[in-house]
Amino acid sequence: QVQLVESGGGLVQPGGSLRLSCTTSGFTLDYYAIGWFRQAPGKEREGVSCIDSTDGTTYYADSVKGRFTISRDNAKSTVYLQMNSLKPEDTAVYYCAADTSDFAYPLGEPLAPRYYNYWGQGTQVTVSS
Repeated sequence: QVQLVESGGGLVQPGGSLRLSCTTSGFTLDYYAIGWFRQAPGKEREGVSCIDSTDGTTYYADSVKGRFTISRDNAKSTVYLQMNSLKPEDTAVYYCAADTSDFAYPLGEPLAPRYYNYWGQGTQVTVSS
C-alpha cells in the first residue's frame, strides 16, 4: 500500500533549525510531486513547499521562502524539508503528501491540498523559547 511517514519534528527555539523527512513506500517516488503542508490549531491546512517529479521544480509559500528548502532523494524514496530560522508562527503539525493523480502542477496549483491524494500522519513542530 502507498505509505508516507514523516519524522524529524520536535521542539526548537526561535531561530533554530529542523530537518523533516518524508519516507515513502508503495510507489515509485520519481513519478509524483510531493508536497509539505502544515496545520496549526484553529487554522486551515496550508501548503508550505512542493517538488515536481519531472524536472525537480520547487515552489514555496511566501511565508517560508528563503528559510525552508525542499529536496528529494529518489533512491532513498525520501523527501526532505530543511527548516532554518524558525519562528513561533511555524508551529504546526507538518504533513507530507503525494499527488499521484498529477493534477497539482499541471493545473498551476502546486500547493493546493485538495489535489494531493495520499497523506502521512504528520509530525509536530513546536517553536518556542
